[in-house]
Amino acid sequence: MGSILETVMLICFGFSWPLNVMKAYRAKTAKGTSLPFILLIIIGYIAGISAKLISGQINYVLIAYILNLAIVLLNVIVYFRNISLDKKRLKGMEV
Repeated sequence: MGSILETVMLICFGFSWPLNVMKAYRAKTAKGTSLPFILLIIIGYIAGISAKLISGQINYVLIAYILNLAIVLLNVIVYFRNISLDKKRLKGMEV
């Protein structure tokens, strides 16, 4: 039962991250995005994956952790893309 509830939690988080990535991508700005927050989430997912591997509880829940981690890593990529776009906009305003 614990694995099922853990999976439900991960699925709920998992659905919110793609929406966040799409919103950030469309916004084309890093304003309002916190890199330390995203990195903290990544550390949490790595800790969860590590806990599963160390305890030997390798099951379907591990897949949810890995998928969520991949999506959050995509969020980091979009963040740096948006930082670049912000810098280009600022540079264009200076002219």
